[in-house]
Amino acid sequence: MNSTTVTARYLHGYSAGETRRLGDQANSLADLLHHDTRYPAGSRVLEAGCGVGAQTVHLLAGSPGIRLTAVDISAESLATAGSRVAAGFPDARVAWLQADLHDLPFPPDTFDHVFVCFVLEHQSDPGRTLAALRRVLRPGGTLTVIEGDHGTIVAHPESAAARAVIGHLVRLQAAAGGNALLGRTLQPLLTAAGFTGVQVTPRTLYADSTRPRLVDSFTRDTFIAMAGSFRADALAAGLTTAARWDRGITELHRCATEGGTFQYSFFKATATGPAC
Repeated sequence: MNSTTVTARYLHGYSAGETRRLGDQANSLADLLHHDTRYPAGSRVLEAGCGVGAQTVHLLAGSPGIRLTAVDISAESLATAGSRVAAGFPDARVAWLQADLHDLPFPPDTFDHVFVCFVLEHQSDPGRTLAALRRVLRPGGTLTVIEGDHGTIVAHPESAAARAVIGHLVRLQAAAGGNALLGRTLQPLLTAAGFTGVQVTPRTLYADSTRPRLVDSFTRDTFIAMAGSFRADALAAGLTTAARWDRGITELHRCATEGGTFQYSFFKATATGPAC
């Protein structure tokens, strides 16, 4: 997650617990989100907003031999990402750079490919972010963007209290300048930013008791863990009471028990840098 004059406040924070949650999320979603991202060895690839490297390791696993530049505004996150990559991919060619996405120290057309995952949702002006990334992408190079959308959640048992918690998450992110519903907007965003050949596909994750790994890693350890961490923010904003919030979280946990189900759609967009 990056910080700039047009970046929303990163509500998730930078705690050790959040680092673990990001790793759980990336690992549970790797097959769903990364299976069709492959870059040729030797390609110059920019990962914009690498955070703690949770997605970086999967990017390297799918595209061995790339020349990766991983950028983030947080020095602490970069250090964590570097350790994570060194442990799993000691021979990978990765340059780590602390920089603002809107002021990247690269000349135009530096990269063959740009990869952005769970970054635009935290930008107050995602169009400006995309324009900055387009500048450093060579004509004909590719952009890949992955974002979630809290409005796609389908859960059972249906619960008004759980649904209210999800609504509070959307409102809190909007108040901080971000957009938890950004996934559905990728096609018009990339088109307006000047990219060509924009293609968007939904990537839907569904978990029930027949898929216990996903119930643990995504429903419980990723989404519910993330939702639960916003209790203080929701109360401070006056969105709910402690009792109502706790009931909503309890109801969300029912989706991770026998007979419960949880579905969430991500959106993956690919596009091409315009020719000069």
